[in-house]
Amino acid sequence: MTFSLDAAERSLLERLPKIELHVHLDGSVRPQTLKELALEAGRPLTAYSDAELESRMKVNDSCGSLTEYLEKFSFVLPYLQTGEALERTAYELVEQAAAGRVRYIEVRFAPQLHRVTGLTLEAVIRHVTEGLKRGEQHFGTVARAIVICLRSHPLEQNMAVIEEAARFHGKGVVAADLAGDEASYPPGLFRGLFGEARRLGLPVTIHAGEAGGADHVRVAVMELGASRIGHGVRIMEDASVMELVKEKQIPLEMCPVSNLQTKAVSAVADYPLRRYLENGILVTVNTDNMTVSDTTLQKEYELLLEHCGLSIGQLVQVIMNGARASFLEPDEKARLIEKVTLELAVLGLTANAGG
Repeated sequence: MTFSLDAAERSLLERLPKIELHVHLDGSVRPQTLKELALEAGRPLTAYSDAELESRMKVNDSCGSLTEYLEKFSFVLPYLQTGEALERTAYELVEQAAAGRVRYIEVRFAPQLHRVTGLTLEAVIRHVTEGLKRGEQHFGTVARAIVICLRSHPLEQNMAVIEEAARFHGKGVVAADLAGDEASYPPGLFRGLFGEARRLGLPVTIHAGEAGGADHVRVAVMELGASRIGHGVRIMEDASVMELVKEKQIPLEMCPVSNLQTKAVSAVADYPLRRYLENGILVTVNTDNMTVSDTTLQKEYELLLEHCGLSIGQLVQVIMNGARASFLEPDEKARLIEKVTLELAVLGLTANAGG
């Protein structure tokens, strides 16, 4: 069932406090910022009109797969190879989030992709976390980093990422992730890597159940130690995996617009978020890539209410799920939950679900 929100409903969505647990730094660079970074790098993007530049950075309705979706990143990455560029884009991502009333954001990035001109892993992580910290100070949105290992990278590169991320744990970094071509590199290949992450005390989230099936989620949880799952949209393919995720209370970092663009789900009418929520699964809603997907949390919420049958009450539950699923330390998490609960109460909404 589809319906249109009225002005009052859209206004309420705008005023909601929001939580963003799954957003990629390199997929959320402003086009204007990229133009300026390219100019500073001596490779100005003068051959592109604004419309052409956006077409290189954003997917459209013709996007056919996750592989095609990921191609947009290769255009941006050459300009994210200095500490200044990384710090600026991290800072601006917090600024974008704050403008949408996001109260907490976890920004993920793959450090090995930003070392083309010689930055060390330590420098990459330090500059991103400094940018997030500065953004938090200026805009009030609490910001932390998740460090990504890439499926296509050799073990030694990924192990170096885990080791460096562990040194920043509690200093801006809150978790480790696995991302990239899920279909070609199933999670079972990375047992040793994430065993080391857990040994070093790093919480783990894994991209799974997006381009791969439900069994990838099972392996990510049972063998890689994932305490959250990135996407997880395909767990509906196996009732036993749905039960596992529910029983272990593993939050799903769902990204509706992106999931539709990558064809993880073929049509918005088939998007399973409401079904998961009503079956007791801890669903959260995120943007994935603000620029590549041309989205915001406001747009994600509008999609869910207009096309997926979510109610405002269910959306409040999703927001509270996000606050409770954050990788913050317990005292910081408690403060976040209290803040979001109070803001919801001011709007006449009760945060009493999903405790």
